[in-house]
Amino acid sequence: MNYSSLIKEWSGQVQPALVASFVFLFCLEACLWIRNLRQKKRLPGPFAWPVVGNAMQLGQMPHITFSNLAKKYGNVYQIRLGSNDIVVLNGETAIREALVQHSTEFAGRPDFVSFKSVSGGNSMTFTNYSKQWRKHRQIAQTTLRAFSSANSQTKKAFEQHIVEEATELLKAFFKLTDERQFFNPSNELTVAAANVICALCFGKRYGHDDAEFRTLLGRVDKFGETVGAGSLVDVMPWLQTFPNPVRSVYRNFKELNGVFFAFVRDKVAEHRVTFDPDVTRDMSDAIIAAIDKAESEVGLTEAHTEATVSDLIGAGLDTVSTCLHWIILLLAKHPHVQVRVQEQIDDVVGRDRLPNMDDKASLAYLDAVIYETMRYTSFVPLTIPHSTTSDVTIEGLHIPKDTVVFINQWSVNHDPLKWRDPHIFDPSRFLCENGLLDKDLTNSVMIFSTGKRRCIGDKIAKVEVFLFSAILIHQCTVENNSNQDFSLDCTYGLSLKPANYKISVKLR
Repeated sequence: MNYSSLIKEWSGQVQPALVASFVFLFCLEACLWIRNLRQKKRLPGPFAWPVVGNAMQLGQMPHITFSNLAKKYGNVYQIRLGSNDIVVLNGETAIREALVQHSTEFAGRPDFVSFKSVSGGNSMTFTNYSKQWRKHRQIAQTTLRAFSSANSQTKKAFEQHIVEEATELLKAFFKLTDERQFFNPSNELTVAAANVICALCFGKRYGHDDAEFRTLLGRVDKFGETVGAGSLVDVMPWLQTFPNPVRSVYRNFKELNGVFFAFVRDKVAEHRVTFDPDVTRDMSDAIIAAIDKAESEVGLTEAHTEATVSDLIGAGLDTVSTCLHWIILLLAKHPHVQVRVQEQIDDVVGRDRLPNMDDKASLAYLDAVIYETMRYTSFVPLTIPHSTTSDVTIEGLHIPKDTVVFINQWSVNHDPLKWRDPHIFDPSRFLCENGLLDKDLTNSVMIFSTGKRRCIGDKIAKVEVFLFSAILIHQCTVENNSNQDFSLDCTYGLSLKPANYKISVKLR
């Protein structure tokens, strides 16, 4: 919708009652702001306008705004969105104090309307902290481990899934290069990452030419637009009452989430029809059995089974595909880095076989490229919003119970006191003088959060990213289209995704 059509729609539909309501809310908010100011209950932070608060100050990249505000107000400060006071945490010290030392107090989730729309309202990722949530997470975590890293057999099977998908991905890349010369790899990466988690959840994969599957995954890319730092609809619900871009985004979010969840629900229903408690075929079977057993203990239901599978698929495909997307872009932008990785892989692996996880210890520079990609892009700039489960004090500042908290991971990964020239892509920063990885630095990269809400799939995501990257770099060379400007522009959401760019690949 362009600007002129938007103005036309607004002018034709906004009623006098709505204007009166807006004026009333403005006055009410002004009174509340003055009262809070007099009572000195606010933490340090910028001036917040009545009704909208600081919403107009955040800009297109809120994580950068938050980091800039921290220079003035400190690493713990308060903003306001709508009528909600929100605490923003920046910097490694404050964030780890909150999420590790006070992990339970920061394990909550806000009561956002958008969160209730995810996975039928039973999402493990978006529901609040409770005894039921702890059991729900334990089941998901145990099941994921059982099918990816529990023993040598599951490890081998999981790695084989990745190798097969990497091989199919290469075929798709070569085909697109032959047909178009230059292409955007986004869709193919999403299909490849989705197929790995679908193989674990459903015991099957989908072809790169499966139109229905590609359409479904295309919708998932829009998911993060609403839940990244909390939709404005969550903090200003009155935006749902009249036509505006925020309402349109939120309605699209609900629609695409419903379609994706329906897809997962149908697959789980098929599993229930053929379910045999004595034979565990995949993660869906394992989750069905575990949640059925836990139903009488903490109130988990069949709906939680579908929600768990939905959470695992959504998280598994987005993180991996986005990371690979950035790696490919940065290799094309920095060909000397690509050549150095290829030379190390050739020295360790040779040309007669594909890389595997046993090679990882000898491929420190590839690992350094992956960690530097995560640090440099910080493609999950903010965690999903937290809320406090009780009163808590961080860096001497009191934060009340039920306060919404934004965690700015980008600030950790771009702290100039921690990282030399943080704005420069330099994988060698992660290598010691002996050529091995600097584990202290790699542990400082924050992309999967930490504490009780740490991503349960972080370990398998790292395996996927390493194997996909190693095989792609071993088998082909990624080349840039000289006619395009590699500006590293991106779109903001739950994850930062590269703007449209094109590459070609050549078989080595």
